[in-house]
Amino acid sequence: MHDSRLPFRQLLLEDLQAARRRDPAARTLVEVALAYPGVHALWAHRLAHRVWHANPMLRLPARLISQVARAATGIEIHPAAVLGRRLFIDHGMGVVIGETAEVGEDVVMFHGTTLGGTSMSRGKRHPTVGDRVTIGAGAKVLGPVHIGSDAKVGANAVVVKDVPPGAVAVGVPARPRPAPAVVADPWADPAVYI
Repeated sequence: MHDSRLPFRQLLLEDLQAARRRDPAARTLVEVALAYPGVHALWAHRLAHRVWHANPMLRLPARLISQVARAATGIEIHPAAVLGRRLFIDHGMGVVIGETAEVGEDVVMFHGTTLGGTSMSRGKRHPTVGDRVTIGAGAKVLGPVHIGSDAKVGANAVVVKDVPPGAVAVGVPARPRPAPAVVADPWADPAVYI
């Protein structure tokens, strides 16, 4: 569901709860609210995204909000990017999410992840990520590719082609492989499947 259809307060609370639930190091919601840059960047994006879409005259202020968040957190998210509910950006430093990127619900992204473009032309040039996807540290997902729901992208993988739902993509360039039959830890880094 597009985040602008939900009350802002509900989105912020869901973001807190998602980080608390997915990070075993998180002890309290207060700790997450005060000390998690991924949550701070996501909150700033949710505000900037609404400002971006409120009026074309407000696009510069929206960009400024995103740049202040980038300076404070090390996470750059374009205000036009569409981010689903309960996204969790773990650690966060170096994460880049481009203008035409679309991210589904219940996605986990680790530090150094890029959802970037391969073209300087206008139009759709960034990835579309399905629901319940895990993207490992340092992974680069480039161009208007689709990452299917329940897929996993390994640490430092470079994805330039679509990844089917439920697959594990590892390597440079990343090649999708079937997911193992039994997964003990659904949030474990997909690179362990190599």
